[in-house]
Amino acid sequence: MQRSEPPQSIEQLIRAYHPGHALAQGFYLRQDVFDQDMALLLGRWTCVGHASEVAAAGDWLTAEFGAESAIVVRGEDEVLRAFYNVCRHRGSRICVGDRGSAAMLTCPYHAWSYHLDGRLRGAREMPATFNADDHGLQPLALKDIGGLIFISFGDDPPALGDAEPALGAMTRAYGWETAKVAARRRYDVAANWKLVMENYHECYHCAPAHPEFSAVHTLARPHARRLRTGLAPTAGVADFEAWASEPDGREVARVMRSELLEGCVSGSADGTYLAPLMGGDGACVFAELGFLSAFLAYPDHGVIYRFIPRAVCETAMEVIWLVKGDAVEGRDYGLDRLTWLWDITSVADKTIIETNQAGVRSRAYRPGPFSLMEPGAQAYVERYVRELEARLPTEQGAAP
Repeated sequence: MQRSEPPQSIEQLIRAYHPGHALAQGFYLRQDVFDQDMALLLGRWTCVGHASEVAAAGDWLTAEFGAESAIVVRGEDEVLRAFYNVCRHRGSRICVGDRGSAAMLTCPYHAWSYHLDGRLRGAREMPATFNADDHGLQPLALKDIGGLIFISFGDDPPALGDAEPALGAMTRAYGWETAKVAARRRYDVAANWKLVMENYHECYHCAPAHPEFSAVHTLARPHARRLRTGLAPTAGVADFEAWASEPDGREVARVMRSELLEGCVSGSADGTYLAPLMGGDGACVFAELGFLSAFLAYPDHGVIYRFIPRAVCETAMEVIWLVKGDAVEGRDYGLDRLTWLWDITSVADKTIIETNQAGVRSRAYRPGPFSLMEPGAQAYVERYVRELEARLPTEQGAAP
């Protein structure tokens, strides 16, 4: 099979994109595209965890994002704040590890210390001209939406004016504000982040790849996936869509009610409840905010998906399970049973996505058309292309 020469610039890749189809090979394999992707994604909102993980003053967690790292910490005033995980002395990481608790934040290199609100507390052997006020930690934008902690590395992140109340309605209805984390698991996928996200945004693959999921969710059936389902609101949670095809200053977001199969009330092996009830009315709700954060609310537990691009063909998927705040493992829920569905689904996703990446590397790869069961993946890809185009300098940008 004769292979034509690939486009030589990102602008050419964008101009050659055919709406309704998957992306060209270069979008998934090229370092220059990945660099532009990271510049785009760093400016968006991404979920880094749940407020229960930083419940007390001094509690902190870190979030890695490409070459960047953030600290989220609860201050003595009970306020959550986010900072670059970078010491203002010579740039060392300050917090090492996933989470912890401390009365102050101390750099392990030269022991510069910081108050929990980011102000420099102590720096040894500095000259008389040194001004501590000029060397506090660099802050990041942070939003707590119903217990979900979002941060952005951008100076001017997208507006959340309508997405925040839509997602907040779900977190309130399903008890996420007072929930706690029962488990966190990470799945490293040897694939480009866009292949990971495209997979998450369609259920065309669910019947062949996820029989366990398909046994309880109607979403695996033809015609079940709609950008707006039209179903009646569940517990005050209405469908919401902020996924315009063109950048509009708003963060992309979606809240979508999804029915479970008859006789099923939760995402479990037998469709029965796994933990004490938290809220809702028997249906489940899928939601997302930003390009890399997704959520699934069942009446008895919740699931947070964090997608973390690490390199051109390296992405981490982190799954966080939520239960009622006063639930006790071993008494109110079993961890293995709670995590079973989305663990086995994530392991299967890792396999099919890595197989997809292997095929995309082939000289025979050509972008195929999306099916009728892939409107979410199509909308995701087309918005991504327009976002990437908008980032390019005007004089070098793609033709309209």
